Amino acid sequence: MSDIPDRFRDPLDLRAIIAKIDRDRAEDQKLQEETKKFVAEQRKLIAEASKLDRDRWLAPFVIVASLLGAVVVALIGHFWK
Repeated sequence: MSDIPDRFRDPLDLRAIIAKIDRDRAEDQKLQEETKKFVAEQRKLIAEASKLDRDRWLAPFVIVASLLGAVVVALIGHFWK
């Protein structure tokens, strides 16, 4: 009797093992490409969110500057006569 377990007595099917490795590598590559796309989209959304946040803080200053400009123009128009 041999000390080798039954599961190791069968001959190795190298073609099947290589095919499985190839499938696994292809799946890994596909997942890496999807991850790269996701990261690129995430960076784009983060940049857009940053721009919107900046615009949100900039809007009150634009409104105040516009109102001050309108008041100055109105005063100049009133006293220019």
